[in-house]
Amino acid sequence: MPVYEFLCATCNRIFSFHSFKVAPEKTPVCPKCGASELSRVPSRFGVAAKTGSSGSAGADDGDFDDPGVEREMMRFAAELENMDENDPKAMARAVRRMTELAGERVTPTMEEMIRRLESGEDPEKIEEDLGEALEEEMGEAGGAGMGGAPERDSGLYPM
Repeated sequence: MPVYEFLCATCNRIFSFHSFKVAPEKTPVCPKCGASELSRVPSRFGVAAKTGSSGSAGADDGDFDDPGVEREMMRFAAELENMDENDPKAMARAVRRMTELAGERVTPTMEEMIRRLESGEDPEKIEEDLGEALEEEMGEAGGAGMGGAPERDSGLYPM
C-alpha cells in the first residue's frame, strides 16, 4: 500500500496518507485543519524498495494521469515488494527511480544521501546525518516561504 506525503501550508505540517492505488485520483484534506489545498512533497528517504529500469515514454514527467506513468508506477510498486530492505544500493536505485517517476527534482542533500547509499553506507547513519537538512530542503521545495521547515505529523491517514 503506497504512502504519499502532503504539505498543508496552513498548518506548515507534512502529513502521510496511505492509498490503495498507486496513482490516487484525489488530493486529501488536512487532518488537522481541514484545508483542501495540500501539495505533494517528496517522501522521506526511508524507502524499502527494489527497482528495475524499464523506461516508458512519458514516465519521467510526473503526470500521474498519464496511463504510461501509471503503468510504470505499478511496475515500480511491484518491484518495491521484492527489494532487500538491508541493501543500501538497492535503496539508492529506488530513490532515484521514485524521483524520476514523480518528476521531482533531486535536491543537493538528497543527491548526497543517494551517493552515500550507492557507496553502501548505513541508511540509519545517513538519516541521522542528513535528516534535518532533507526536511529543510523539502520545506523550501513545497513550503512557499513559511519561515521555517514544516513539522512532520507522526500519524498515517487514509487517503
